[in-house]
Amino acid sequence: MPLLIQNIGVDQFGLVNLALSVIILFNIVVGFGYNLSAPREVAVNQGDKSALSHLVSNVFSAKILLASVATLSILIGIFGFNLFQEYRIILALSVLLLFSEATLPLWFFQGMEKMKLISIANIFSKLLYLMGIVLFIHSPDQSQWVNFMMGVFGLIINLSLLFYIHQFLGIRFYRPEISAIVKSLRDNVLLFFSNLASHISINGGLIILSFFSVAETLGMYSLAERVVMVLRLFPALIIQAIFPNSSRLIKEDPISFFKFLKKVYLRVLVAGACLSMATYWSAPWVIRVLSRSEFKESVDYLQLLASVPFLACLNIGNVILLLVSDLKELLFRASWMMCLYMVVVSAFLTSAMGGIGLCIGIISTEVVVFLICLVLLYRHNRMLIYGFYL
Repeated sequence: MPLLIQNIGVDQFGLVNLALSVIILFNIVVGFGYNLSAPREVAVNQGDKSALSHLVSNVFSAKILLASVATLSILIGIFGFNLFQEYRIILALSVLLLFSEATLPLWFFQGMEKMKLISIANIFSKLLYLMGIVLFIHSPDQSQWVNFMMGVFGLIINLSLLFYIHQFLGIRFYRPEISAIVKSLRDNVLLFFSNLASHISINGGLIILSFFSVAETLGMYSLAERVVMVLRLFPALIIQAIFPNSSRLIKEDPISFFKFLKKVYLRVLVAGACLSMATYWSAPWVIRVLSRSEFKESVDYLQLLASVPFLACLNIGNVILLLVSDLKELLFRASWMMCLYMVVVSAFLTSAMGGIGLCIGIISTEVVVFLICLVLLYRHNRMLIYGFYL
């Protein structure tokens, strides 16, 4: 981030992040709920290489097909309907990130509970990306290559991981089974729309702000947002980490499941509170380090958004209860209620107060989604609420 802001300027940095926000939105289409459903399938079939091989082949085939459809949609929007005028070239070159997402085997390693390798690969990918920025990004007119390089290096690393899965884990790649792919897509429809709504609620702020502000303001806000969104990954990573084990425990020993979830939840709340407080107090220093400038507006945004990691941690227990109980319909309803609230409230507050209003809207959304999930769970299955909260 410091190198990018210094080399391409805060306004181009804002446009690069705006293009990235659009791509990440389409990445939800590419994922199509597989990032939630596939780890459970892998965990159940850990000892069956044949079943895993067919699962892996079908999931990757489906995601590559979805990436192709998403890419075509973006290119038609850019060159057919003249959309995204201000950052059309940046966005067109960013579509490689869709195929990077399609080939990412994170869901496989989650289900196998072997996250060390995927973590090392991710670090290596980011180091290559950093090297690319240092070597090739030196002026604002080169900003179009920023997301492209992220996609290239991500794709290279992901293909290497697929080679490892085949060569060392004994997973074979079969011709895709159309009927199995269609069935999985049908089964994942609710998860897809839930993920889409959650993404809009969490990451749609920059897109909303783009309707009311200039590129420089987008850059100021995106600088703070990037920091907070990285920190907000903490509760999401916790959910991904404990989901496979939770899925097994609730079937084998519900009492042990609730004890395990309570123990994790309390520790995560403490860690989330510490993370939020540290972010608030260090906000001026963080912005100064990342931008090498004194952007007071970015500091204000970051201090307001500092509570987001802790507030997001509040809902970890509810989300795990919904996932392990396979309550896709409730998750779908909660996600879209959250999305509707976020879009309406944030758009209103942003139009009235600019970036500050958007921050308030995002903070309130985290509180509202916790209450929504709690009420839906209580109305549908009170035993889950009693087992976890009492």
